[in-house]
Amino acid sequence: MARSIAEMTGQELSEVWAEYTKTRSKKIRDALIENYVYLVRYVAGKMSMSVPPSVEIDDLVSSGVVGLMDAIEKYDPGRDTKFETYAVSRIRGAIVDDLRSLDWVPRSVRRKARLLEDAYSFLEGELHRPASDEEVSNRLNISTEDLQAITEEVASAGLLSLDDFVGNQDGERTTRVVDLVCSKNGDSPSSSIEVEEMREVLAKSIINLPEKERTVLALYYYEDMTLKEIGRTLGVSESRVSQIHTKAMLRLKGRLKTVREVLLATLGETDSGEMETPAKVADHAISHELVTAR
Repeated sequence: MARSIAEMTGQELSEVWAEYTKTRSKKIRDALIENYVYLVRYVAGKMSMSVPPSVEIDDLVSSGVVGLMDAIEKYDPGRDTKFETYAVSRIRGAIVDDLRSLDWVPRSVRRKARLLEDAYSFLEGELHRPASDEEVSNRLNISTEDLQAITEEVASAGLLSLDDFVGNQDGERTTRVVDLVCSKNGDSPSSSIEVEEMREVLAKSIINLPEKERTVLALYYYEDMTLKEIGRTLGVSESRVSQIHTKAMLRLKGRLKTVREVLLATLGETDSGEMETPAKVADHAISHELVTAR
């Protein structure tokens, strides 16, 4: 190609995709990979916060490139979907699949995450304010240094794929998380109200976070800044930003846990006979809000 893809107009790029769909030219494929590899770096950078320190970002990039190549191969230009949107989903899926194959979140880490969530939930319910590191440490009978170490360790437990399977009423893991997320046209009035209520609770919980944790969430989720960029802005290291983010997510999950249990108990009594009860919808809504914020 005489001109690089990055220099092409929308119409010219459409023609390139049309030609690749017909010819499967290796030259065009390589040019497309080179043009869209920035998407891999973007997704890998965002996901690097939620993996153990032992996982190198270069490994995430390598997995993401496989996802990008798969997206280029399977993309249908005739559909009303931007390639970037389609590719990001495939890249993220490829990285998650690779991480899952490494068994990167042991049960012990999940257990520690639940203990921290419970501690934050209990203390902030008692104190009616954000719990300090010292108070959480005392609650768990550990030192503040141990708390910091555990916080770093459980940061890897925050990544969830929408392709993960969950159990149904028969105990079989046959339903994907993404299949539990209804379209806007498919929501029932009751489930819409419950999801909206959970969003309001989540919004209020975010407002009540300590200022530094609230700032990190705003920069990460709403300004799309990387860990390194946030660290430079706040004058702290990347690992410190990761710790602050993990604490914020643990606080939010802890606060939402009590609300969820109340909803499940209340709604379960009235709708226990339905196949997909509003109680279950509320439960999935919490997980979905925390996941899709990413």
